[in-house]
Amino acid sequence: MNAPQSIPNLDHMQARTDLAAVFRWTARLNMHEGVANHFSLAVNESGTKFLINPNGMHFSRIKASDILELDAEDPETLNRPGAPDPTAWGLHAPLHRKVPHARCALHVHSVHATVLACLKDKRLPPIDQTSAGFFDRVVIDEGYGGLAFEEEGERCAEMFSDPKNKVMVMGHHGVMVIGETVAETFDKLYYFERAAETYIRALQTGRELAVLSDEVAEKTAREMENYPDQGERHLAELKAILDEEGSNYAS
Repeated sequence: MNAPQSIPNLDHMQARTDLAAVFRWTARLNMHEGVANHFSLAVNESGTKFLINPNGMHFSRIKASDILELDAEDPETLNRPGAPDPTAWGLHAPLHRKVPHARCALHVHSVHATVLACLKDKRLPPIDQTSAGFFDRVVIDEGYGGLAFEEEGERCAEMFSDPKNKVMVMGHHGVMVIGETVAETFDKLYYFERAAETYIRALQTGRELAVLSDEVAEKTAREMENYPDQGERHLAELKAILDEEGSNYAS
């Protein structure tokens, strides 16, 4: 696997490379929204300085060197040259100011998670092993108020007060997943979308669902949380595939 390239005047190259790989893979899985949606990662101890994708760049083209570094406590950010998308700032800056356990935050409008967000009952029942991994660990936002400018972002950040909840089903909008690292957070995003797809397809059969008991679902969720190195191995394999293909994501 290629090591992150050293680029003059750019810090946090390992973090940038991990994020760039995840942007590329999210596009490959068709979980992106063209030049919309945004991923961020805190790079200082307090979490207020963070990396995020540049405004208007397609996920499939983003390189490590393209990624912006912002300060969540800088009120002039949107007035500076090369400013981020206003909804990226509005949604992610409050998270990095207010939610210290949200080191990484990945927001998409992936098809099946968004279908779930459009249902009257937005809960994901534990009908299989993958969905059980999210049992009682998802917060549902029923207060959608329009595009995620800063007021909307502040409201969403407050809903992540319980560190156990790493996923937000954003009603009428999409999904937000938070975590400690890019690897952990992308792994959760990927499997939440898989779980949502299984659930939506099960509903489409019109047949009665077989839902696991709360006891078994909770046991499964704890076991999956403690499964060793799952996210790190997942991301390492994705980067290995990109490297073998000659991708320039790490440049």
